[in-house]
Amino acid sequence: MKNLFSLIAFAFIMMLSVQNVSAQSISQNQDRPEVIAKTQLLELSNQLELTGEQSRTLYRVLVTKVVSIRKSELDENKATMTADKKKADELFYAQMKNILTAEQFTKWKSSL
Repeated sequence: MKNLFSLIAFAFIMMLSVQNVSAQSISQNQDRPEVIAKTQLLELSNQLELTGEQSRTLYRVLVTKVVSIRKSELDENKATMTADKKKADELFYAQMKNILTAEQFTKWKSSL
C-alpha cells in the first residue's frame, strides 16, 4: 500500500513538471522569427489569397524582415537603428511588389 501511494505521488509530480516544461517552451517559441513570419503569412494568405509559390517566397521574405529588424534593434544608436528599420521596410515593400500580382499588391497596400 505504501509503495502504491509512493508511485501515485511520483506520477503526479512528474505530470506537473512535464506541464511546466511544455508551457515554457511554448512561450519561448512565440518570439522566434519563423513563428512570427508564419503568423503574418497566415494573415496575408487569408487576405490576399496567395498561391503556394507566393506563400513560400513571402515566408522567406518575412523571416528576413523580422531578423533584420531585430538586428537593428540591438544597435544602441537611434539614428542607425531608424535607418536600418527604414531600409528593411523599403526592401520588404520592393519584394512584396515583385511577389504579388498587381491586384494583390493594391489590396495589400490599402490594408496598411
